[in-house]
Amino acid sequence: MNQTLIEKLKMLAEKYETKAFIKEDPSRFLWWYNDKENAEIASFIAAMLSFGNRKQFIPKIEFILNIADCSGGINNWIKSGNFQKDFLPKNKTESQKFYRFYSYKDLLNLFLALQQIICKCGSFEQLVYNEYKKSPQKNIIDILSEIFADCAIVPKGKSSAKKRLCMFARWMVRSNSCVDRGFWSWVPMKDLIIPLDVHVLEESIKFGLLPPESKPTRKTAELLTEQLKQIWPEDPVKGDYALFGPGVNN
Repeated sequence: MNQTLIEKLKMLAEKYETKAFIKEDPSRFLWWYNDKENAEIASFIAAMLSFGNRKQFIPKIEFILNIADCSGGINNWIKSGNFQKDFLPKNKTESQKFYRFYSYKDLLNLFLALQQIICKCGSFEQLVYNEYKKSPQKNIIDILSEIFADCAIVPKGKSSAKKRLCMFARWMVRSNSCVDRGFWSWVPMKDLIIPLDVHVLEESIKFGLLPPESKPTRKTAELLTEQLKQIWPEDPVKGDYALFGPGVNN
């Protein structure tokens, strides 16, 4: 990687990793609550719905959190089981689809899984931490995927880039950021994998970071992450801002 490209990517990362980035990005839901317990649950639900058109999925996330806040916040809403009576289609004739190809039932399965986690371990973080300590050789992305093996909305598969899980991990792990919250300091930032979607893939190819024939797979995400370690060895996913920001804006 030549010095000109390194300086260009550094400049773009600084340009887009700002508080202004949050306004139009799903990372806004990181800051819906001040406390960690509510914020990490809200963020996970938001991350799982963050695909497609922002103008479509952001209102869906807001819809869930606004209902939850009537029960004292998303953590209490999930723990109490109030979601089972609150999160329903308005009428029987309404489509059972909640967003794109995911149904109300798919979301309810996710909420039930989160309820079991909170009631058993006290917090979402505690269960993930327990599993991480049991299998330190596994990436945090794969641990999250395995925890929610029965939830259709959570990405799975060995070849999948698991973009939404990578994004959630970035939110939870990266510290010293005005966007990411860095709650899970026990995960090394250098072990994160860049959230790879079509925008990041296209920008990476334009910059020559990836071959033109690259596909949005796990292998490609890992290759790109290794490339970015040449600039940010301890925090490679900072490069997400340098690649994602311009891709979305264009």
